[in-house]
Amino acid sequence: MSLLSRPAPKPSRPTKRTVRALPPLAIVGPHVEARIGDALVTALPDGALWIAEAKTLVVSDLHLEKGSAFALRGQMLPPYDTHAALLKLGKLIDTMAPDIVVSLGDSFHDGGGIARMAAGDRDLLQSMIGRCDWIWVEGNHDGRAPEVLGGVVRDVLHIGALVLRHEPTAGAAPGEIAGHLHPCAKVSGRGRSVRRRCFATDGARLVMPAFGAFTGGLNVCDDAYAGIFPDGVTALVLGKDRVLPAPMERLLSD
Repeated sequence: MSLLSRPAPKPSRPTKRTVRALPPLAIVGPHVEARIGDALVTALPDGALWIAEAKTLVVSDLHLEKGSAFALRGQMLPPYDTHAALLKLGKLIDTMAPDIVVSLGDSFHDGGGIARMAAGDRDLLQSMIGRCDWIWVEGNHDGRAPEVLGGVVRDVLHIGALVLRHEPTAGAAPGEIAGHLHPCAKVSGRGRSVRRRCFATDGARLVMPAFGAFTGGLNVCDDAYAGIFPDGVTALVLGKDRVLPAPMERLLSD
């Protein structure tokens, strides 16, 4: 029995939110299909979102070259984060064969990330950009990626009934897909707890997990999510090889 299928633990702190029913979800093999407003999307175990109707693959917060950015400040991290993220993304592109790839902001950790990329990683990324329509949604860390690497940039992208932007809108925003917050979930069971990256949704909108190798996470029980999901949130937790839904009452704060 998985951690997410055991009886719900007592919340680690009280919440004033009203827990709502699970949004419309379907577990399809390792994936979870979710209805966001009027649109059907699929949460993938790698932390990407698939919009089948538009043959679009969405990833968020790659933070490429974060390791090299920290090295410039004297904090030495293994310099493999960019290559690891690109290999993972390349496998998804091979599997899903998208017509469109959307990088939903904070694709690079800072404005100098492109210049610090290894030549092989730059070639790998440009080969992926050349295989499909590539859209960079502007984030708060991004540099001049479209000018140097190709693709096009948008502040906001509309795909049918969905609205894709980097930072979640304050207040109601039905159909919104955003990133920026790096959501994660802490779930308890069998006398222990796990903390994993997750998609966060209430059925009206969705916040995506960070895709990058060195990105941290903000617990979905944090008050930062209260204005986005005022009636409670469901976490679509990234397991080793599948996505597992966890309703609000199963989530713990840090």
